[in-house]
Amino acid sequence: MMHLAFLVLLCLPVCSAYPLSGAAKQEDSNRDLAQQYLENYYNLKTDVKQFRRKENNLIVKKIRRMQKFLGLAATGKLDSDTLEVMRKPRCGVPDVGHFTTFPGIPKWRKTHLTYRIVNYTQDLPRDAVDSAVEKAVKVWEEVTPLTFSRLYEREADIMISFAVKEHGDFYPFDGSGHSLAHAYPPGPGLYGDIHFDDDEKWTEDASGTNLFLVAAHELGHSLGLFHSANTEALMYPLYNSFTELVHFRLSQDDVNGIQSLYGPPSASTEEPLVPTISVPSGSGMPAKCDPALSFDAISTLRGEYLFFKDRYFWRRSHWSSEPEFHLISAFWPSLPSYLDAAYEVNSRDTVFIFKGNEFWAIRGNEVQAGYPRGIHTLGFPPTIRKIDAAVSDKEKKKTYFFVEDKYWRFDENSQSMEQGFPRLIADDFPGVEPKVDAVLQAFGFFYFFSGSSQFEFDPNARMVTHILKSNSWLHC
Repeated sequence: MMHLAFLVLLCLPVCSAYPLSGAAKQEDSNRDLAQQYLENYYNLKTDVKQFRRKENNLIVKKIRRMQKFLGLAATGKLDSDTLEVMRKPRCGVPDVGHFTTFPGIPKWRKTHLTYRIVNYTQDLPRDAVDSAVEKAVKVWEEVTPLTFSRLYEREADIMISFAVKEHGDFYPFDGSGHSLAHAYPPGPGLYGDIHFDDDEKWTEDASGTNLFLVAAHELGHSLGLFHSANTEALMYPLYNSFTELVHFRLSQDDVNGIQSLYGPPSASTEEPLVPTISVPSGSGMPAKCDPALSFDAISTLRGEYLFFKDRYFWRRSHWSSEPEFHLISAFWPSLPSYLDAAYEVNSRDTVFIFKGNEFWAIRGNEVQAGYPRGIHTLGFPPTIRKIDAAVSDKEKKKTYFFVEDKYWRFDENSQSMEQGFPRLIADDFPGVEPKVDAVLQAFGFFYFFSGSSQFEFDPNARMVTHILKSNSWLHC
């Protein structure tokens, strides 16, 4: 079994200026399929030119890893068996990792859980959907001390819904026959939830995509399990339409995995304590749940969130409920500590880092050549010595820079500072503290961080909708 370390969903289209033969078109199509598959499920971070170099060792290693995990001959080549597997329907959760559970071993800290079916597919009667989900729940109840009850309103631990394409969690579905569903590991909010692709043909039998089998698999994720390399396991990532439905039973591999988290059904109802790693007192390291915690800078990076503080940063993804904690120098040795600001420009796959009157550009783990550069090359007047915070609006292609009680706006298309700025923060973001430490854009809101508080700002209503603790993003 394996766990998720890093998720990147970056699909790169391939174009050609010359007509191709049938064989060449098929080879291009196969490479496109393989590249997207490895990016989606095996953490491939590359570009088209690199992928098309047959001698590229990274590509060969990724293909071998995929082949080994899915029970194929590890040749490193895109042979017919490998391509056939890549075309099979499967779970949308990636396969990269090293353990039987998600990073940080998330689990529910209670034995009674609730679930709610938010909406329904039109492929099946409602009672058939209810029955499939109830049967899937019982699969895990039978081998653990867990119990489940259904809610018909309010927020449940596990929210179950059907959706198509982009559906609000940054991991869009891809139409019929590919990614069938995905689920999040245990935790608050989005965590624990299950999403089914309603472009599939959901059925009670094997004539289409069997809802019970997929629901049982995704519930495994909701309880903390990751994918298994055991082809007999329910938690194997590929959908198996030949699975026995009438007398379905979990494999021993599935049972071992779930009982490593919750124990067997006869276990004591007293829940074991989950060990946590704490920051030693007096170590100088920031503690994520310190009520006075503030951040130096915040940025997104390929779907993840980075929260910088002193010489460290927390890295949080949608697929893990527990943020990772790292030294900045462990990822980017040439970057400074105690940053001033950071933001990502998605269209350029680049994060910009600011300290004093200089800034750096990074892509993934690499600091780009030609940096640092002076902040005045962006169009700031000579009187500006540092940036307090920055955020880039990926839809409008505008970047906002905050300095004391004012802000500037930079046009990413023209690569120039816009006329009419600076403007007062209080005029355009009423309710936000004028001293901004960091800004994050997510879920249609701007989140302004000032000291230990953050202000959720709705840009359409032009008002603050919630005031939260800054470290709420770290599950404190």
